[in-house]
Amino acid sequence: MDQDNNSEDDLVGPSEDASEDESLPSHPPGLSDSEAVELLWQVRAQRRQSSPELPETVTRLTAPDGSLLYLVGTAHFSDSSKKDVATTIRAVQPDVVVVELCQYRVSMLKMDEKTLLKEAKDINLDKVQQAIKQNGVMSGLMQILLLKVSAHITEQLGMAPGGEFREAFKQAGRVPFCKFHLGDRPIPVTFKRAIAALSLWQKARLAWGLCFLSDPISKEDVEKCKQKDLLEQTMLEMIGEFPALHQTIVAERDIYLTHTLRQAARCVEAPPNAQKVPAVVVGVVGMGHVPGIERNWEKDLNIQEIMSVAPPSRFGWMLRTVLKAGVIGVLGYACYRAGGGMGRALLSLPAVQSLLDNLRPLPPAAA
Repeated sequence: MDQDNNSEDDLVGPSEDASEDESLPSHPPGLSDSEAVELLWQVRAQRRQSSPELPETVTRLTAPDGSLLYLVGTAHFSDSSKKDVATTIRAVQPDVVVVELCQYRVSMLKMDEKTLLKEAKDINLDKVQQAIKQNGVMSGLMQILLLKVSAHITEQLGMAPGGEFREAFKQAGRVPFCKFHLGDRPIPVTFKRAIAALSLWQKARLAWGLCFLSDPISKEDVEKCKQKDLLEQTMLEMIGEFPALHQTIVAERDIYLTHTLRQAARCVEAPPNAQKVPAVVVGVVGMGHVPGIERNWEKDLNIQEIMSVAPPSRFGWMLRTVLKAGVIGVLGYACYRAGGGMGRALLSLPAVQSLLDNLRPLPPAAA
């Protein structure tokens, strides 16, 4: 499934929050709609800096039609990244802001820090069931393990992830005519492709490492992630350990993010005559994606190749069957311990009957 980031479904409405000094000027009474639009356009043009002094984490790229992309590389648990994003958007007054999120993660834009902090730490049965239902057994369990990693960092730093995206959302709402795009590949596609690319042994090693992650993390460690040299070294270490994982989680998403950023960096129509003028775009992505986006910026990209998901494997079917059999075993033991009456009551539950009916699913067709 391809995702058109220029469609209304992929746009998130701008924030209405604005400080006094950044509020839009009141226009004179009696202006027509077209005159008001032209006035706001002029206000933004006056605010836009032609040669802005931007943080060192910002990379500037140019599209063939002259449109400009200011790519802000961030660390996802960083206060200074939030400042970098705010500084860049205020300086360049963009036509479009693109963030490294998909529709499955858009909720983090609307939650406050306290709610997100609580959600990150609270990994319960409902979240596990939702992840498995959305992504399948293996991908769902891997998503939960990665959530555990995020919760570990959250607990260490006392800071919820995605602050730079919420800041981008807020600042975009203060820029006249600025659109907000979700630029990342849908996370279920990424998880399913990542799991499918790993061998059984690699899956076990990865799960083991994630389960027993306990190394302390400081805010200084997070800030170091904004240094390209350190980050590239980390990436090289990960490539040696799980090259297939790097391909699906990093390299393929580099391609997808490049595609959506290029879609956004197209000429826009300027009032009053709808003249085509180069666009100004701000992209907000993790620093680990910046080198890949730079490499792919002028290449011909095929998005369809990285959007396909292989059908469930025989191993996945076997694992689901084993898990269901395990649940039945637990139920059987519970019935034995509880006695005949309680056992019959448990077995009469619709959920248990459905589980029994599906204990022997048909195996997938042979390739």
